[in-house]
Amino acid sequence: MGSFAYFAFMKSKKKLVILTGAGISAESGLRTFRDSDGLWEGYQVTEVATPRAWHKDPSLVLEFYNMRRRDVAKAEPNAAHLGLAQLEEDFDVHIITQNIDDLHERAGSKQVLHLHGEIFKMRSELDETLVYPIREDMILGQLAEDGGRLRPHIVWFEEPVPMIEMAVPLVHSADIFVVVGTSLVVYPAAGLVDFARTHIPKFIVDKKIPFTSSIRNLTAIEQPASIGVQQLIEQLEALK
Repeated sequence: MGSFAYFAFMKSKKKLVILTGAGISAESGLRTFRDSDGLWEGYQVTEVATPRAWHKDPSLVLEFYNMRRRDVAKAEPNAAHLGLAQLEEDFDVHIITQNIDDLHERAGSKQVLHLHGEIFKMRSELDETLVYPIREDMILGQLAEDGGRLRPHIVWFEEPVPMIEMAVPLVHSADIFVVVGTSLVVYPAAGLVDFARTHIPKFIVDKKIPFTSSIRNLTAIEQPASIGVQQLIEQLEALK
């Protein structure tokens, strides 16, 4: 298919923008701090996921994210990840994820925007554009080419979320907007729902639907992600 024909083909598909959160990866065995009263695998968030923690005890921070990287490497995409990838057959799908894992990509999704960084990348603490792949454990003292210490390519609490500037226009351009597996309490990601145009269809899939009474044209599917995404796919059939 030539480039013009491909562009015309994609333009004929409705743009489906999907915001995903921890709930979609939980069924692959990846937990978050919200699963256990503010603890993340036994750690306080302030100990391992803030700039202050990095400056206070970088060894602890690196070991924490090394463990996360090992966990993600062992995890597999579940039915929800695979279902969202399957939707690319009928829609122009763009996934905005709050998750740092690569399960969407491994499931086959081609357009994934990571709001909070990626566990398989590291960056200079001086220049956030100097980003490098990392599959093994990070080691304290590794330096980027600008001489800055290498840190996980993660947006920590108390840091700005630069990718939100790409996410906002993407949500605003959606023909259909979907939320899967997020409590809609972590900002600025939670505020993205406000940028979806009022008249378009919206869906939320979560095992416990958050407060959403102000969102118009919303269909709620109160199910775990793996079951809920299958129900979502059925309902989207009528919107192709």
